[in-house]
Amino acid sequence: MEKFTTLTALAVPLDRANVDTDQIIPKQFLKRIERTGYGDFLFNDWRKSADGTPDPGFVLNDPKYKGAQVLIAGKNFGCGSSREHAAWALGDYGFRAVIAPTFADIFFSNAGKNGIVLARLSEAQVAELMHKAATRTGYQLTVSLEDLTVTDSDGFRAAFEVDPFRRYCLLEGLDDIGLTLRHEKALDNFEAAHNGKFWLKAKTA
Repeated sequence: MEKFTTLTALAVPLDRANVDTDQIIPKQFLKRIERTGYGDFLFNDWRKSADGTPDPGFVLNDPKYKGAQVLIAGKNFGCGSSREHAAWALGDYGFRAVIAPTFADIFFSNAGKNGIVLARLSEAQVAELMHKAATRTGYQLTVSLEDLTVTDSDGFRAAFEVDPFRRYCLLEGLDDIGLTLRHEKALDNFEAAHNGKFWLKAKTA
């Protein structure tokens, strides 16, 4: 998992509340066994018209937001089913941070385990950032996990909270597998000792 310290990047406004995981990554795309490739289908039902062509009215299809890595969304983002694919799709598309007033609990956990920082700000603060991102071309935000702040170039500054353990994992780039592998030597020693003691050995004549 890629480390997250401080990110300064283009921000895109998704002015919708209660965005659930089936809207983030529709169920028909959950057949893949890899964690990659989901970015092409992020918000698929909103990004594409019925005939499969890009919907020019959807914000992610606006060329001025190409390359955005910060998503600004409404309250209760990531609600619905617990599919981890939602976090995979956001990350695979290129988002490193999501800012919203509230997030669904399971999605909040899944995103953190996949290197995405979720910053909970007040509704008024999110509305301000949403307006700036919608009206200013090239609007960028800085999300600092070191300082636990969201800032912009014209004086906006807001603090957010992250659980200390999740913050440590994000700063160090440690997912669940990475956390386990910190103890790789001890695990190898345990397995060697266990196998030597309990593994069935062939009887000799």
